[in-house]
Amino acid sequence: MRYRAALRLPAVIAVLLITWGISINSFDVQEKARNILGFNYADQLKLQLKAVVSTTPAPKPKCGLSRLCPPDHFALHIQSGVANVIGPKICFEGKKIMSHVLNNVGSGLNVVVVNGQNGTVESVGYLNMQAGNPEDILAYLKAIKPGMIVLVASFDDVTKKMTDEIREAFVGMGSTLIKSVKHRDSWVFAGRVGTENKSLHERHVVNDAKTNAYEGWPEFVEVSGCFPKTKLTDDKLNGPL
Repeated sequence: MRYRAALRLPAVIAVLLITWGISINSFDVQEKARNILGFNYADQLKLQLKAVVSTTPAPKPKCGLSRLCPPDHFALHIQSGVANVIGPKICFEGKKIMSHVLNNVGSGLNVVVVNGQNGTVESVGYLNMQAGNPEDILAYLKAIKPGMIVLVASFDDVTKKMTDEIREAFVGMGSTLIKSVKHRDSWVFAGRVGTENKSLHERHVVNDAKTNAYEGWPEFVEVSGCFPKTKLTDDKLNGPL
């Protein structure tokens, strides 16, 4: 009986050693597998991310600009009408708001009013400077809330119903050239209501028989660029145009 027990003990020890060896080898294999799988997964993930980046189109400048605008600016492009034949164009944040093709322009001052903080287009239309009522035109301009961005493009002659009060209303938006606009001149402008800062987004071409591009009419004029969003501090406008 003791002899059998003595024979069994080495056998049990041998089984335990074999089992332990198998466990160690299995553990090593699993660790190696994890390492290999982990490396492959990371490598695969990098490839996938690279593929996503390469297939995602890069953002493009809006409104035909040559560069992207900063996050706190809006992209715009304004072009006056050509004589009294082809209407003006107004593009804002990559979207054409007014144009001859859209059939929403008219003789006079074509105006787009935009929320200066979020870029929402509030109103689109034109002020009839040929047959409109100057008092109604002035009332419309004065009713635009402070902080709103106003985009303007001339079409045809815009001086027939132009008054000093109307000119002053645009001065209050940052215009420095409106007082010089005369019969059949071309004019484009982007400003902000309630600001005392000069707008950098304004151009003016004078009607001059010696330099006119068209018979009795100057060439069209345009302005484009990045317009800063409205910042309000204590209900007062802040920041340059």
